[in-house]
Amino acid sequence: MGIPHETILGTDVYGPGTFIDKEVLPVPEDSKRVFGFLASQTPGFTQDQAAWDTVCFEGQPNPVIPGPIKSGVTAAALHAMAGLVGNELLELRDGNPVTNSSVTVDTDHAALWLGSVFTTHIDGMDLSGWLKSGKLNSLFPRDYERGVFQGIAGRTTAIFQTKDPKVWYQLHGSLDAAKTLESMGIDSSVKFDKPREYYDYIQKHILQWSPDELEMHNMRYGLCGSICYSPEGWRKTEMGKTLNMHPLVSFEEQRYAKPTPAVPLVKNPSDRRPLAGIKVLEMVRIIAGPQIGVTLASYGADVIRVNCSRLVDLNALQLVLNAGKRTIDLDITKPEDMARIYELLSDVDIFIQGFRMESLKRKGLGLHDLLEIAAKRNKGIVYVDENAYGPDGPFHARPGWQQIGDAASGSSYVMGRSQGYEEGKSILPPLPVSDMVTGLVGALAAMMAVRDRAVKGGSYHVTSSLVAADSISLDEQVGLYPINVVEHTARRLSFPDTSPDQYVSEVLVSVVQGWKKALPGYLDEDSKLMTTFEDGFWGRQTIMKPVARLGEEKSTPMWTSPPVPHCHHDRLSTWF
Repeated sequence: MGIPHETILGTDVYGPGTFIDKEVLPVPEDSKRVFGFLASQTPGFTQDQAAWDTVCFEGQPNPVIPGPIKSGVTAAALHAMAGLVGNELLELRDGNPVTNSSVTVDTDHAALWLGSVFTTHIDGMDLSGWLKSGKLNSLFPRDYERGVFQGIAGRTTAIFQTKDPKVWYQLHGSLDAAKTLESMGIDSSVKFDKPREYYDYIQKHILQWSPDELEMHNMRYGLCGSICYSPEGWRKTEMGKTLNMHPLVSFEEQRYAKPTPAVPLVKNPSDRRPLAGIKVLEMVRIIAGPQIGVTLASYGADVIRVNCSRLVDLNALQLVLNAGKRTIDLDITKPEDMARIYELLSDVDIFIQGFRMESLKRKGLGLHDLLEIAAKRNKGIVYVDENAYGPDGPFHARPGWQQIGDAASGSSYVMGRSQGYEEGKSILPPLPVSDMVTGLVGALAAMMAVRDRAVKGGSYHVTSSLVAADSISLDEQVGLYPINVVEHTARRLSFPDTSPDQYVSEVLVSVVQGWKKALPGYLDEDSKLMTTFEDGFWGRQTIMKPVARLGEEKSTPMWTSPPVPHCHHDRLSTWF
């Protein structure tokens, strides 16, 4: 894979700790290069050059995502890695080499996949049409948002200037903006006519706080938020140094646990996908955690998603992130519901949790609790933690969402510099990159753990981090696009500038609109990138296909059932 790569320091362009490509490679060629870099840096991933050579990247040469960060390239490389592990699983299961062990990744598909949560069609109308019609919420049997993103709450999660004019801060209302605001002495009951007025009202208060005061306040009260670091600034923090000690794709055998035997992969004549027969239980919300499960489902896993109907979530995400899953309503505060969860855990292969690190430990669903279950049943388990800051370090148990990954890693800072803003003024990346990449990385690591469990047994712990998912695309070995490429991409795809007050969905909608204009047909129902379910819960529904394509068509990732709402199925206590 040894494609030469040279960068120059981008301090005067994108800020300290940034690196700009001296030569801009076509996206497929660059994806192949970054694949080689990531593959070589991932413990447990094959280092067989012949296996790497089975990977093919195709697509147009120019980037299709706003800004200098090569998130589409990184995503393409990681999808290829997942496809390669998928072929390893097939060979392991079948006991002989796969007839056609190739992996193909369309780099345009990989880039658009980063915005795929907003690209569905229902009964002939795309999501933007449903939004414009004002009828989107009529699609959902239950309103999981319950107004928590309206009014001042809709502008609490935004980037604000602090008392230090060169340091901006990502405030986050989490799913209870009033708690965040009231803790800071900001009246959450005020009413204004325009969203910008709410932002300006909060900004007036935040200007009274230094960035360190905001950090200490949020740490003290267990709230969500982050300084918008430069890439260099983040790497110099103790948490940045700690996180950097771990590989992006991180899974470890829990050797201290009671040994359990190898668990052979089971052939299923009716399902040739690599993870057919693997059982997954996920307890997650929003995007990153569900993306782990929906990726595993595309590779054939039987995924049951547990939601609690009293908890807040984003309504629209059900339309895509529940593809290939069954969903049930269980409340872990109720003994009878916990009993059903333990019934499911008695035969689960992969458990995914997306709440604050170690929070489920207090409910008896921590890593060591499930290792005990694995020991009693004499069958190892793969425990997946999706969190903000990684497996350890001073911040590892802090709450975090996509925007926290963006702010802490330096991504928001770099995006602000790329639009010519003054020092420190930061904006969100154009897509939920940290969420989507965190989900993909978690799924890839879980697949590698299943592979190893099939060979040598044992239980495994996976950690997939939002900050790490952002940081990888800021690495010197990945590089950033020069400013002339950024400007050309923005003109070519009609991307508007963005501002610190915007919420991720607003930025995402504008990017999707740019794709529709500049890439005609890519997101249509009959696009080669899309798949349609004729008779799903929501009627005729089209969603974006999985990205990686394996050489054997029957084994290639796909969903065999359409998305369903949260809490859709009866209170399941058994697997298929």
